[in-house]
Amino acid sequence: MKKMMVVMMVVLSMAFLSVACKAKTTVVVGAKDFTEQDILGNMLYLLIEANTDIKVEYKHEMSSNVVFAAIKSGDIDLYVDYTGTVYGNYLGYSEMRSAEEVYAIAVKELKDQYNLLMLESLGFNNTYTLSVRKDTAEKYGLKTYSDLAKVSQDLILGATFEVLNRNDGIPNLKKTYAMSFKDEKAIDGTLRYTAMAKDEIQVTDAFSTDGMLLEYDLLVLEDDQHFFPPYYAAPVIRAQTAEKYPELQNLLLKLRQILDDESMRELNYRVDVLKENPTETARDFLKSRGLI
Repeated sequence: MKKMMVVMMVVLSMAFLSVACKAKTTVVVGAKDFTEQDILGNMLYLLIEANTDIKVEYKHEMSSNVVFAAIKSGDIDLYVDYTGTVYGNYLGYSEMRSAEEVYAIAVKELKDQYNLLMLESLGFNNTYTLSVRKDTAEKYGLKTYSDLAKVSQDLILGATFEVLNRNDGIPNLKKTYAMSFKDEKAIDGTLRYTAMAKDEIQVTDAFSTDGMLLEYDLLVLEDDQHFFPPYYAAPVIRAQTAEKYPELQNLLLKLRQILDDESMRELNYRVDVLKENPTETARDFLKSRGLI
């Protein structure tokens, strides 16, 4: 009996040491629960794996609040987030500010409050937008939200339920631009795009890097009064991790300005519409930029 207890204690001790060793030697990359995040998370994972001797683990399919809690607790070490999400969702700001101001606030307060480092932007802005069919844009001369406001009474808006009801969504957007649509319909997911194709609606909301915009050949209108906050994507890393692996931060800085809205939209299109594997899509992109 004593011999069995000794054996069990040895096994448990070895298991504990194995977990402790893993925690000390493995960098965990996180990602949220949508296509773009999976592509970006794979970019981080592949970049580190190909250029360092650091062991890397990848955890994804997390909501914004879950992934942020995970990096604060140390369950993950780095991930990509968006300046507007940090500014509005995590830090609780609502004032309209420039992209530079939002980024500066995000950088300062993530460091001061949570000891997290937000690095430089990858180069694209995944903000909310309104989009129309190109024939609709040509018919009404639409390039900006202000152009849309002038003819909004003739058009039907189809948008997600959330955007139709949030204060930082359609209600205050209409006030800012003095818009008044002929009708407003709550339509979620890809049904918005099929409704656009059938001309059941003429305007819909989207993320500016949504691959479905390419699939349905829609035109993204310019938010000329900057109602929606900027959502520039940038890597976020725990300061302790950056200090422990100084080569890691230098490596991540190579990701500066490697993407724009169009190229990110194309990558999302390849995964969402062409059904490519997110890992292989990320690998192909990094190779095309000479990063792996």
